Amino acid sequence: MVTTMTIDELKDKASCLPLAPGVYVMRDKNDRVIYVGKAKKLKNRVSQYFQDTASHTPKTRMMVSKIDHFEVIVAASEFEALILECSLIKRYMPKYNILLKDDKGFPYLRLNMKEPYPVITMVNRVENDGAEYFGPFGSRSITQSLLEAIRLALKLPGCHKQFPRDVGKGRVCLNYHMNQCAGWCQEGMTVTQYRETMEQARQLLSGNYKQVAEEIRQDMLQAAEEMNFELAASLRDRFQAVNALGQKQLVTAGKAGDLDAIGYYQNEVKACFTVLCFGQGNLLDKAYEVFASPEDKEAALSSLVKQYYLTRECVPSVVLLPFEIEDRELLEQMLTEKFCRRVHIKVPQKGENARLLELAMKNAREEAERFTNREERYTGTIQLLGKMLGIPAPERIESFDISNISGTDIVASMVVFQDGKPRKKDYKRFKIRDLDGQDDYASMHQVISRRFAHYKNGDPGFETAPSLLLIDGGVQHARTARLALAELGLDFPIFGMVKDDRHRTRALVTEHGLEIRIDNQPAIFSFVGNIQEETHRFAITYHRQLRSKRLRYSKLDEIPGVGPKRKAQLLKMFKSLDAIGRASMYELEQLLPKPVAAEVYEFFHKEDHSQCE
Repeated sequence: MVTTMTIDELKDKASCLPLAPGVYVMRDKNDRVIYVGKAKKLKNRVSQYFQDTASHTPKTRMMVSKIDHFEVIVAASEFEALILECSLIKRYMPKYNILLKDDKGFPYLRLNMKEPYPVITMVNRVENDGAEYFGPFGSRSITQSLLEAIRLALKLPGCHKQFPRDVGKGRVCLNYHMNQCAGWCQEGMTVTQYRETMEQARQLLSGNYKQVAEEIRQDMLQAAEEMNFELAASLRDRFQAVNALGQKQLVTAGKAGDLDAIGYYQNEVKACFTVLCFGQGNLLDKAYEVFASPEDKEAALSSLVKQYYLTRECVPSVVLLPFEIEDRELLEQMLTEKFCRRVHIKVPQKGENARLLELAMKNAREEAERFTNREERYTGTIQLLGKMLGIPAPERIESFDISNISGTDIVASMVVFQDGKPRKKDYKRFKIRDLDGQDDYASMHQVISRRFAHYKNGDPGFETAPSLLLIDGGVQHARTARLALAELGLDFPIFGMVKDDRHRTRALVTEHGLEIRIDNQPAIFSFVGNIQEETHRFAITYHRQLRSKRLRYSKLDEIPGVGPKRKAQLLKMFKSLDAIGRASMYELEQLLPKPVAAEVYEFFHKEDHSQCE
């Protein structure tokens, strides 16, 4: 009977583990294995799960909450622990380990040339039955498409007839009339011809498509010389199909390629593990797996590489990794011993191998992005931002900025991002009051005070509480906002947006001066940058509206009879107020009625009259 343990009991048990290499097995209350891991020092690694759980990712916190008890297996060496970890993961397929598809996801093509009429079939695993096996391939769909491409290229049977039983019986099927089959069920089609064609299929599966194409070309030329143009045309079609198949550079199978380049990419939601197989400089195959982004990409890559090669019958001599993993040398030793050939695992920095690795990384990125929809990206971004800032995922973010020119028309903007997206109906703008000259800190204090005074009063449009406040500016701006909140008895997470020399937010800063870099996190850097730009845009737009309105007001508005239309006419003709003031009565009368022209002239010359008096 299994005894249920509390979190404190689990912590105490972990603290008593030895500082030795080994494997730990986490189990739930039903005694099911939910996670298997390897450790250089069991005590240190297992204890981490039960200390400071708030710093874990949501997935890890969920896994820890499900742990009812655990067991460990001490190993003689770290290499032995690695082998044991791989074996237990394959055996239990734990829910919280990152898992590749099972063997059924990577099928083989089987061909037994010892049979009179050999056929190519798709199977899940290699058997010791004397047949040849080609693969494994990236997926069942890829395998099926390869099989179909070879069948069409060589016009092999695609029906359910059995040979030689059905030769000469019944009519040929539709595939023959569609020129997709040579009609092997007809009288006159010999077993020798069939086996020669099937041998060409075997050569194609082995990657020797050039040899097959040349054989077909020679037969085509011979048929043409013998004036057998119908056969020559058929062989021409087959030659073109084989060339096209070779150009696709599909898997050569049975034998490993010269090199595998492994790509890995993860965004805020999805991660992708990709393997590109190369042989003689040609890309032969691509396999990939897309899954939820893990907490530790190095550990994820290590686990995936181990699972990938331990489910295969062959391994290349060189495996390229995109970055260093902790147990690279142990993994290299394990693969060398398993496949009885020297395997080198490298992390290239330059040269041709680095170029191949870059291609693998590009493929991994494309697949991860393709499987990530917009809503998942928004959710993943705010979860990652919350983790970086040490707060819950901020569902509602409010950002503030001040805009003015030389202390005039000072305004502030408040933009809102809800669940990672702009919520424009909640945007607010404020005209700063009762300030003499430019004072960004006083302006920020005022706008924060006004916004949250409305919040405390429950005023419509202000009643929703934010999850996070972002203030355009540095530590002093964040302190000013914190002071304004404290005066109202409120407390929300506040961070200033610190810019680089290109006016992009490079970090977020607390009111205590603690900076949190975001320019090394592309998703967060882009997200916060968008918020900053939107806040600035909204502020400057309002500032320009007020400034334009103020500038449109002039002395002309004080003159009787001069409305917007006549004011525009005067400014268009004379260009400025000074020029209008210097205009003669004659010049004004050319544009305005005489009474209005007299009012304009009098307005600008009344000071002259007073001086004369």
